[in-house]
Amino acid sequence: MMMMTAIDETTSAHTVNELPPAADARLQALITANLDTVFPAAVVAVVKDGQVVLNQAWGWIDPDTRLVPVTTGTLFDLASVTKLFTVTAFLSLAGEHGLSLDAPIMAVLPEFGRSGPRPLDGGIDPHSKKPLPVKDDMRDKRIDPVHVTFRHLLTHTSGLAAWRDVYNAAGPAPVPPDGFDPIPRQERWSRALAALWNYPFVDEPGSGVRYSDLGLMLLGEAVSRLYGASSQLDKAIAARVIEPLKLETTLFNPVQNGISRDRIAPTEDDPLWRKRRVWGEVHDENACGVGGVAGHAGLFAAARDVAALGQGWLVEDARLGISPRWMREAKQEQTNGERRGLGWVLKSAEGSSAGELFSMAAYGHTGFTGTSLWIDPARALVVAALTNSVYPGRLKPGTFEFRRDLHTLLAAAL
Repeated sequence: MMMMTAIDETTSAHTVNELPPAADARLQALITANLDTVFPAAVVAVVKDGQVVLNQAWGWIDPDTRLVPVTTGTLFDLASVTKLFTVTAFLSLAGEHGLSLDAPIMAVLPEFGRSGPRPLDGGIDPHSKKPLPVKDDMRDKRIDPVHVTFRHLLTHTSGLAAWRDVYNAAGPAPVPPDGFDPIPRQERWSRALAALWNYPFVDEPGSGVRYSDLGLMLLGEAVSRLYGASSQLDKAIAARVIEPLKLETTLFNPVQNGISRDRIAPTEDDPLWRKRRVWGEVHDENACGVGGVAGHAGLFAAARDVAALGQGWLVEDARLGISPRWMREAKQEQTNGERRGLGWVLKSAEGSSAGELFSMAAYGHTGFTGTSLWIDPARALVVAALTNSVYPGRLKPGTFEFRRDLHTLLAAAL
């Protein structure tokens, strides 16, 4: 089958299932085994050789009453899969501006360096919200932020903490998404930036991989400024990714932008901060606290649109405006130890959520809410699997095992 550069636009909101019967039977059994135990809603979109061979939905928007079924057009909170859209927009804009990936981020974000050398601490655990211990050999060191480059942000080697409670700096919990927030999004983001400019480091830049949401929040601000001005990340991603690829249902703050909740998969009940079931607003506290638009989380999309982004990277689609050299470099190993490209996670030899059969050339990313995108160039295969596995509560078991089984099944079938 000839590989196409883009997915057929007519398949957007229709169920497609061209799997061989035996493989389809295994797929249905796998989904059924995980529905209501790992997640109440799922949509899987698969592209093989440029053709959509699977775009199917399972489950319910309202798992208790079961009045609203999930469809292939249901929007899911992408969580950290948002990072791929931010990275794509950045590489497009950086190339246009002639910006080196090894340039200090202060070239675009001068405020980041105005603190001067900063002390180190251990950061904060994102789940318990408790401080983490600082390494003994780092207690008396100070880190000059001038040394942090865009490559460090893209490879998670900046020395920044994995997480901090940026949402507390941004202001009180926002009102429900169908209400009026008295604090404008631009004001929330401005408060967040004031904190991001000054947080302590937890390690030296370039010392090793430490997955950091803070780094992608900063990269999102760089995207905004390269595009035009601060707090325009949503517009930049729309202009550089969503519109060129003709993605039909990918956006931030869906309820505020006119999307009915019955088209959106709900996520976790939040009794502590928001005091409500999270539904139609981003699950991630930091993204929600800054107004729903951030470089690390915040986008909602249908599975087919996520697969279309993967297909764009697979064929190095010129519509994304990224140089072929950077396209290739982004999918190649950039770090020692944990295999990472530029923004992308590269398949590991053991324990990968891409399963047993994807090649070592495969690359992808997962999202905390239960989402993932994996691409195997050796098979011309793209798999976007969107679930809301945080619905019964975060850190419940089963999501990793489901992802592995799904990708192994699909690779064997296709």
